[in-house]
Amino acid sequence: MIPNSFNALRVLIVLALLGPLFLRPVFAEFDEDEGKDRDVRRWQEKLVELPAAPLQENLLPFYVSAATDNDFFVDGTSLTVGSDGVVRYVLVVQAAGGARNVSFEGLRCETRERRVYAFGRLDGTWSRSRNETWQRIRDVPANRHHAALYIDYFCPGGAIVLGADEALDALRRGEHPDNIVGGHAR
Repeated sequence: MIPNSFNALRVLIVLALLGPLFLRPVFAEFDEDEGKDRDVRRWQEKLVELPAAPLQENLLPFYVSAATDNDFFVDGTSLTVGSDGVVRYVLVVQAAGGARNVSFEGLRCETRERRVYAFGRLDGTWSRSRNETWQRIRDVPANRHHAALYIDYFCPGGAIVLGADEALDALRRGEHPDNIVGGHAR
């Protein structure tokens, strides 16, 4: 006869080998990547038309951080909030030395992502971006302007603004009103 401790050991080995197969369905709903893939497949981006080149009088400045000497602007006439949940805008970055970068971009509050649709040329035309992938927005000191737009203006608390007017109002105020707590900006 085989001792009980040996039978118990055999049962433990079998459970150790087969256990993950039975536990997978329990933890599957917490798999962030799997859920993200489903959301990406369901979401459909609408067709995008390139806007007119930005005019100086339509540029709204926004604050990014004390760590940069660049000036940042959104062309107010280009700002839209699409039915697909994308805030689209022309971004203008003016370097302290005079260089100027113009891009037409989109920002998704739901996924905290952004993408560039096109880059502005000196003659006012656009060059479509070859990279059509959405990039995660990270709040890091270098290149913080996308995080500033996400956090402070277009996605207060992670939720998309209700329309272009709300986003324009936030840019004019220097902060979305939902980000102000007790009369002070967070």
